Amino acid sequence: EVQLVESGGGLVQPGGSLRVSCAASGFTFGRYAMSWVRHDPGKRQQWVAGISPDGGRLQYAEFVRGRFTISRDNTKNTLSLQMNDLQPEDTAKYYCVKAVVSELIPQQPNQIDHWGRGTQVTVSS
Repeated sequence: EVQLVESGGGLVQPGGSLRVSCAASGFTFGRYAMSWVRHDPGKRQQWVAGISPDGGRLQYAEFVRGRFTISRDNTKNTLSLQMNDLQPEDTAKYYCVKAVVSELIPQQPNQIDHWGRGTQVTVSS
């Protein structure tokens, strides 16, 4: 059974940093592209960042480029998202998602076949 378990969310002041992580199990992690997707308080879904199976290709949404960094450790089956210079508009629940097609970085809902339960990130003073 595929399991994706996020951790590391919390409350941070504007301009602060957080690192969220995802522990993956139940599949060969190093063979699949992964992404982070967020749902904001208005339930709007936004793709945030994605990474290829070997970590050599990284993709970012324009609104996080230069502030967020996605990474993975295939020896530990872990996906991470380092978030710097967080702003109130980054407040959302962040989800780790797995690609349907192993090499294709999942950006659209039909490219995702598993979701974690999410971790809440709140940016507020």
